[in-house]
Amino acid sequence: MQEISESSPGGRDSATLPVLSIVVIGRNEGQRLARCLESIRQVRDVYIKEIVYVDSGSTDGSPQYASSMGCRVVELDSSQPLSAARARNEGFACVMEDDPDVPFVQFLDGDCDLDGGWLWQGLSVLTQRPDVGVVRGHLRELYPQASIYNQLCDLEWQQTPGEIRASGGIFLARSNVFRLVGGFRPEVIAAEDDEFCVRVRRAGAKILQLDAEMARHDVAMTRFSQWWRRSKRTGHAFAQVSLLHGQSEDRYFVADCRRIWLWAFVLPLVALLLAPFTYGVSVLVLFCAYGWQFAHVYMRGRRRGWSARQACIYSFFTILFKFPALTGLLEYHWRRWRGHGFTIIEYKRS
Repeated sequence: MQEISESSPGGRDSATLPVLSIVVIGRNEGQRLARCLESIRQVRDVYIKEIVYVDSGSTDGSPQYASSMGCRVVELDSSQPLSAARARNEGFACVMEDDPDVPFVQFLDGDCDLDGGWLWQGLSVLTQRPDVGVVRGHLRELYPQASIYNQLCDLEWQQTPGEIRASGGIFLARSNVFRLVGGFRPEVIAAEDDEFCVRVRRAGAKILQLDAEMARHDVAMTRFSQWWRRSKRTGHAFAQVSLLHGQSEDRYFVADCRRIWLWAFVLPLVALLLAPFTYGVSVLVLFCAYGWQFAHVYMRGRRRGWSARQACIYSFFTILFKFPALTGLLEYHWRRWRGHGFTIIEYKRS
């Protein structure tokens, strides 16, 4: 989609507007992709040099649709492992091939609607703060009331404005910072954004969460099985990234992995082994420990301003999450020990 926003509503010439390109990635997003691209078409007050859509083996006609909307389309070779990291890298490479002087790139998932004012706000900060390499805004769930799983995601994505340790995969970045750190690691199939941000901070660039709406995400998660697979993918990500950066100063994801092992494996195993000798008291103690954890997370949610219902939902699934996450940890270590490659773990319906 070449030169999509050539002027602002106020009639300013494109030469006076901040310039960027956009990389959108997707796989079988269908109508979600249509909404995504349409939201970009509504943007004003910035000059969008190019939109590159990177498709990861869709079978729903997404590449053809994106092409009809004026996007440059890159279809990944499915003979190689697919991942969001690889898709973003190839999208960025395409942008640089067309114009290596584009100073900023917005990365967006095909299931997200971009907020109309975000690019102007994000670019304003990047142009004023040369020490900042990546900015992101608030990401909201498009349909939080559609299911408790959608609502969970909406709660998870809430961050306090200021300097942050890591951003999700939807963010606005300086092109030179992205090049400096080498982009994403394509073999990291989940939490590739966290891993990327570790290297951004090591390079001396800051990552900022702005108090501005950035995008609305249609997670489309309505079944428990979807939530389970998504949680399993997170456990896989914790294991892989902690192995890459667990020895760094901030011990990335090491504590998360330890909590999963403790609450989903060690404590239940000990309680069950001791049950015959304690007449079941050890199991009761285990459930009391889960109750204490529930209360701790609940009170933390209430302090963040969540309703009692929201805090209860979040607390319950925070405890339950550790069990599917454990299966992800185990699968990662098993496949790594066997020398097998890693493939994407999908949870969303086409």
